[in-house]
Amino acid sequence: MSVRIAPSILSADFAALGDGVRAVERAGADWIHVDVMDGRFVPNITVGPLVVRALRRIVSVPLDVHLMIEDPDRFVDAFAEVGAGILTVHAEAATHLHRTVAHIKERGLEAGVALNPATPVSVLEEIAGDLDLVLIMTVNPGFGGQVFIPRSPEKIRAARELLDRAGSAAVIEVDGGIDPTTAPAVVAAGAGVLVAGYAIFGSSDPAAATRELRAAADRAAVSPR
Repeated sequence: MSVRIAPSILSADFAALGDGVRAVERAGADWIHVDVMDGRFVPNITVGPLVVRALRRIVSVPLDVHLMIEDPDRFVDAFAEVGAGILTVHAEAATHLHRTVAHIKERGLEAGVALNPATPVSVLEEIAGDLDLVLIMTVNPGFGGQVFIPRSPEKIRAARELLDRAGSAAVIEVDGGIDPTTAPAVVAAGAGVLVAGYAIFGSSDPAAATRELRAAADRAAVSPR
């Protein structure tokens, strides 16, 4: 399967959000990434279930919801009910991670676990076989437009090796500072989903930026490693 592109609405113009997400979907976006922040787990406040419900009405691709919130168990049902397709929680925020992942899957969603830059991939050892997705943060979460952490490809490789040892086919998603210049390194390291906010919605032509990122990812996917 080719690398999937997941434009993040974090950097979108919310006054024209519908037009923006429709444009990137037409340009070939595979998922729409929704960053949910509570102002406590990360120093920012963004959106909630009502925005996901609105997006579900206007796009046909899966909604990839990333919960950057404390006690994420409280909101699994709410996001399942409004149309999330993938729900990712942070290992650092879930007290009983296995229970949280099981709850997500019981609701019929794909379950992901995200790791902050300073969190080692070893925390996935006991949960790897239950996951559909691992999200590697390649910036510290909270704000869009940050600079990609250069050591991130090493962590992506380590995560892929851990998942492979566990017999897990979970895809690795990367989020933070992803653009056509950083995409080749993360794809070569094993990333299967690229989240991009500022590189897409911060451009004057989000549709063209989506196509450009896909082209860079596809070139990296077919290049010898």
